[in-house]
Amino acid sequence: MNFKTLVAFAALAVAGFSSCDPIDNAVDCHAICTRYKTCFDSDYDTDACESRCRTNAKNDGNYAADVDKCQTCIDDVLCSSATFNCAGSCGNVVP
Repeated sequence: MNFKTLVAFAALAVAGFSSCDPIDNAVDCHAICTRYKTCFDSDYDTDACESRCRTNAKNDGNYAADVDKCQTCIDDVLCSSATFNCAGSCGNVVP
């Protein structure tokens, strides 16, 4: 493989990884909104939450970072633990 081919391949790989951000945000938003409904409010409108979350993450890099932090925090923990440990990370994402 020559140098130009290697550089082109690397550029495509980087572009491919950055295009996954909307997918990652959608998965994270779904998990966060569903978790909120499960833990706190069984009548919570997860569709509206997910839509708002994806839109905000798409338009605001800081919000997208908050979504990642929240998802990382609540992943594989009990609702009670998430409440106390993740309020700061998730307070901006869900009410």
